[in-house]
Amino acid sequence: MFTGIIEESGAVESLQPFSIRCVRVLSDLTPGASIAVNGVCLTAVDITADTFSADISPETYARTNLGDLKAGDHVNLERPLTLQARLSGHIVQGHVDGTGVLSALRALKDGNWELEVQTPRELDRFLVYKGSIAIDGISLTIASVSEGVVKVAIIPHTYEHTNLAGRKPGERVNIECDVLAKHVDKLLAHLKPV
Repeated sequence: MFTGIIEESGAVESLQPFSIRCVRVLSDLTPGASIAVNGVCLTAVDITADTFSADISPETYARTNLGDLKAGDHVNLERPLTLQARLSGHIVQGHVDGTGVLSALRALKDGNWELEVQTPRELDRFLVYKGSIAIDGISLTIASVSEGVVKVAIIPHTYEHTNLAGRKPGERVNIECDVLAKHVDKLLAHLKPV
């Protein structure tokens, strides 16, 4: 489980094997440990002084934006939550629900930004105003939602410490909806009318 609070922006070293150059997240990373890359829970397999590698299944490539990456691209990295840590973001599983398309990243005053993402229609029922969403693994609050479009506010710290600064309209982003919304949706689907 993750929080969506990005610890570091790493760089894709190679695609075969899938390898990421980074520093901070390597401090206690061990083979077999989970690590979120752009919000996708992967298993670290080979660790060096400045990289880690992970295996990626065809299912993961099909459901995420990891297949769009190329050497040199920046990715968001987060180690899993420990029982001693504060839950600063929201509960993020690293199980991507789908990809959206970044339609706009607008500069606002005082270093703030507005991010607009076109989302898959099948995710609409899980997206609510002021609810949580993870976009490329970043825990964000939905500022507005209309059919197929989500807008979120990006504070200067998030913009500066994630891969958002290099993102461009038309690029795919990973979306994970709030797990609580998904559970409530399933429970309500099984209720019988009285």
